[in-house]
Amino acid sequence: MNLDIITPDKKVFSGDIKLIKVPGLNGSFEVMENHAPIVSTLSAGEVKVITPDGNETFYKVTGGIIEVLKNNVSVLIESIIE
Repeated sequence: MNLDIITPDKKVFSGDIKLIKVPGLNGSFEVMENHAPIVSTLSAGEVKVITPDGNETFYKVTGGIIEVLKNNVSVLIESIIE
């Protein structure tokens, strides 16, 4: 599954992943391979990315949008808290 995480300033992540967990407005949810198409608003919180080799990366975000379509995931983030 391919993931792109983008802020207005830069592309934060681009590559293959096994799983992404995001903070939805009604609670966090995970997206794995062959997930149904979805567009959802994200609240402030933590985005967790797991790559195929098992590495985990966390991003604290202020909110945004996620789109999932045909194993392509796009996450548009307002900003990332360093």
